[in-house]
Amino acid sequence: MGIVTRDAFITYWVDGNMLTMDVATQIFEILKRPGHKHLTQVDFRPILRELLATHPGLKFLQNTPEFQDRYAETVIYRIFYHMKRSGNGRLTLRELKRGELISAMQQADEEDDINKVLRYFSYEHFYVIYCKFWELDTDHDFFIDRENLIRYGNHALTYRIVDRIFSQAPQKFAGDVEGKMGYEDFVYFMLSEEDKSSEPSLEYWFKCIDLDGNGVLTPNEMQFFYEEQLRRMECLALEPVLFEDILCQIIDMIAPERENCITLQDLKGSKLSGNVFNILFNLNKFMAFETRDPFLIRQEREDPTLTEWDRFAHREYIRLSMEEDVEDASNGSADVWDESLEAPF
Repeated sequence: MGIVTRDAFITYWVDGNMLTMDVATQIFEILKRPGHKHLTQVDFRPILRELLATHPGLKFLQNTPEFQDRYAETVIYRIFYHMKRSGNGRLTLRELKRGELISAMQQADEEDDINKVLRYFSYEHFYVIYCKFWELDTDHDFFIDRENLIRYGNHALTYRIVDRIFSQAPQKFAGDVEGKMGYEDFVYFMLSEEDKSSEPSLEYWFKCIDLDGNGVLTPNEMQFFYEEQLRRMECLALEPVLFEDILCQIIDMIAPERENCITLQDLKGSKLSGNVFNILFNLNKFMAFETRDPFLIRQEREDPTLTEWDRFAHREYIRLSMEEDVEDASNGSADVWDESLEAPF
C-alpha cells in the first residue's frame, strides 16, 4: 500500500480547491475517479475497506474476509438502492447531496456500535439480508431462481408477481445468467418487499403491476394479480374478499386524482400505499393488514421514527440469533465463524 506524504496531501487539498467546497462536494471529489462526473459502486469500495479495517463495531469480522466482502457489497447495494433509482448505476453530486448518505457516514464515524447506524451500515441488517439469501439459494451457486424465490416469507408471494420480477419489469438484473437472480438483485427485491412505504419500493412494485408500462395502474391490471390471491384464500378455506370490494378499498386508501386509475404520484401521496401491493400479491401481509395485527401496531407506536425495514430487520435478527443459539447448544459450543462462507450460521 502506498503512502501519502503530508506535503502531497496539502498540495492536493489546496490545488483542488477543497477548502472552498461543502462536505458533500469534498466527498464526491475525493471518491470519484479522475475525469468522471459521477460515482459508481466501485468508488465506494475504498471507504468500506477502511471502515472494516478500523471500525470497532466490525473488528470481529477481521478473520472472515468472505464476510467482509459480503458486508461491503451489501452496504454499497443499499446506498445505490436508496439514492440511485434511474438504473444507470451512476450517482451524481446532486443525488449525493439530496440523500442521507453523508449524515449516515458521519454517524458511522462517531458511533462505536455499528448496529445503531440503521441507514446502510448496520451489520445486523446485512446479516438478515445475507442469511435470507443463503437460505433460499439451496445449491449455493450465488443465484436464485423462480422456485427459490417463491419460498420467500413462507410462500407469501404469488407466482404472478414472482414471474414479473423475473421478467425484470421492476429492474434489469445485474447478472446475465438466464432465469437467475444474483445477490445484488435480491438485495433490491428484499428491501422493496419489507418496506413498501419507501419511494424505491413503490417504484419497484408499481413497475411490476403496470403490465403495459403506460404509467397507470388500471382495475384490470390489479385484478390480474388479485385473482391468484383469491384462489389462495379459497384453498386455505379463508373467507374470500371479492375484487370489487378490494377495488373500493384501494381507491379509498389512495384517493387517486382520477378515479379507477392510479399513478405513481398517487401512491407516493398516500401513507397506505404499501398495503395496496400486499393486498395484490402478498397473502400473509394482506391478512395481517385485514386483522390489524396488534403486535405490529404497538411496534409502530413505540418508535415511529423507525422504518418498516428497521422493524423487520430487528425482529428477523432476533429470530436468527435465537435459532443460532439453539443450533450451537445442540452442536456443543462450535464457533459460528470457524468455517468459511460455507454457511453463515
